[in-house]
Amino acid sequence: MKIAVYGAGAVGGYFGGRLAQAGHEVVFIARGDQLEALRTSGLRVESPEGTFHLEKVAATDNPGTVGPVDAILVATKAWQVPEAAKAIAPMIGRTVIVGLQNGVEAADQLRREVDGRLVIGGVSRIIARRGAPGVIIHGGGRPSVTIGEFDGRASDRCQRLVEAFLRAKGLDAFLAEDIQAEIWRKFLFISAVSGVGSISRAPIGVMRAQPETRWLIEIVMREIRAVAKAHGVDLPREAVAASLKFLDSLPADGMSSMQQDIAEGRPSELDSQNGAVVRLGREKGVPTPINEGIQAALLPLERRARGELEF
Repeated sequence: MKIAVYGAGAVGGYFGGRLAQAGHEVVFIARGDQLEALRTSGLRVESPEGTFHLEKVAATDNPGTVGPVDAILVATKAWQVPEAAKAIAPMIGRTVIVGLQNGVEAADQLRREVDGRLVIGGVSRIIARRGAPGVIIHGGGRPSVTIGEFDGRASDRCQRLVEAFLRAKGLDAFLAEDIQAEIWRKFLFISAVSGVGSISRAPIGVMRAQPETRWLIEIVMREIRAVAKAHGVDLPREAVAASLKFLDSLPADGMSSMQQDIAEGRPSELDSQNGAVVRLGREKGVPTPINEGIQAALLPLERRARGELEF
């Protein structure tokens, strides 16, 4: 398949790199020092699943030079999706488009700019970071991608994309019967871990071992489950317990990307995670006091990172 990866950070770099390693024609849409590194020295992925170095990769900052592709993986930060949705237009032909963001709003944001029939749902699970320009460091745990049609159909295009991922090493790929539920299931997990991790500044191993922070994570998850139900996504009661069990399986030193961004003074996905819980809860009259507290505590740092505050 010919696949464009819009965004070559931790998520796009890892999954795009694995697809290229498997022989697919992959082009990365990148910018800045990441683009320069990809052009001059290729892409290196350091991973417990197998480290590899692609000495030559296709990379550009101009989607207009790529031409139509079979699939576009939008792997930017959640707050960058509207910009990405506008930029991918030159690469669209008979194309399937999937967002791999944290949060639950990416598909709607993509549909506002492109033919909604081209958009399918996606969920990525990985603990990774950009170690240096052109270098992606996978911290542990088995990465995976889950995709599916929003109407539940087992379509040929989703099956082809799953098969493309399954040809790659170092990841699992799944076809979902209910991709909306899978997106919310990840939202429940990542927003809780990101929010509590960002205010506690503690890695996963510490948060899950301390009764107080573990309790806080669970309460955040319960609030998100209530918001999901109000929006027509009835996650089972066991979803919270399953997410906590998954948390227990992750590397002890792991941190979410939002936590890393806030700690290092970069703009983060706060508005797309805990902020979205608050916003979507208010739409349906669902109280989310713990998520509101997390958002309020982190907003000064977020606004400083975006140049809106000085202190």
